[in-house]
Amino acid sequence: MTTDIRIERANHLYERAVFTGDTDALTVAEVGLDAAEADLALARGRLVHARYLDDRVEDARELELFERAAELYAELGDARGEGEALFWIGAFHQVVREDGPTALPAFERALELATRAGDRLTVSYVLRHLGFAEQYAGRPEAALPLFEESTRLRRELDFRPGVAANLIALAHVAADQQRPADATALLAEADALAAACEAHAVRRWVTEARERLDLP
Repeated sequence: MTTDIRIERANHLYERAVFTGDTDALTVAEVGLDAAEADLALARGRLVHARYLDDRVEDARELELFERAAELYAELGDARGEGEALFWIGAFHQVVREDGPTALPAFERALELATRAGDRLTVSYVLRHLGFAEQYAGRPEAALPLFEESTRLRRELDFRPGVAANLIALAHVAADQQRPADATALLAEADALAAACEAHAVRRWVTEARERLDLP
């Protein structure tokens, strides 16, 4: 149910409560609006995060929005929504605050909830960022299976920009493991895939990775 429909329904339920005396309708309306608020907070938080990736300026609203979304989804018993919101809380701490230890519990709970809900896209995101955590800790052998499983899920979902982004991460792991030929091949595949789906930002990441890793 879209946010607009839920608001329209809440208005209808308000009139029912006022004019017919059916006050139980108020509870139904409130639940619908809580769900709409959670969806809106999550969507707005993601926009704030995307802006951070562009200008690298922290906006305190980002964490507040994701925490509000997670709180509402938990109250609604929406495991899928809560799992996604918790992932973004973890991403905020890991990416914006560069605080891996604080991010980890959110990622672990997000993985549990998303797996239970069958939300493979969120699972792929969590595994990707758990892979980064292992990579940052200097454990490429632990990061590798996380990136590989995330990539497998994204291929199943035909999430091609996400696959290309993961191939870059896998190239970094290959370089860390002294496999330059594999890293070169992974970056070539990432670039071709990103070009095919017009993921221009991902192609820039490929160029940056080649420069950083000193690969052709």
